[in-house]
Amino acid sequence: VQLQASGGGLVQAGGSLKLSCAASGSGFMINYVGWYRQAPGKQRDLVAGIYSAGGTVYADSVKDRFTISRDNAKNTVFLQMSSLKLEDTAVYYCRAGPDSNQYGPSTWGQGTLVTVSS
Repeated sequence: VQLQASGGGLVQAGGSLKLSCAASGSGFMINYVGWYRQAPGKQRDLVAGIYSAGGTVYADSVKDRFTISRDNAKNTVFLQMSSLKLEDTAVYYCRAGPDSNQYGPSTWGQGTLVTVSS
């Protein structure tokens, strides 16, 4: 499976942005797809993830602001980001794997840059 992330851009604080992670090739119906982000000088952290059964996981910092969803017919996972803050600025990556452990078996998409301005 290959992952293609898109939807990043420049947005003002308080605004919204929607990221997409489109999968191609075989094997999209894997157990877990998640979004991770890495800000300059910081480690890459989990933002949100969704399991094939529908369960979701969110970082505390984005709960109630971000929503992850998937469209199996389109082989795409979305991350709707609202009430964006300056600290949400980062490169966002989508990842597929058996679970949310980013250090386990993984397929990564290329990053998409989200910049939140004041």
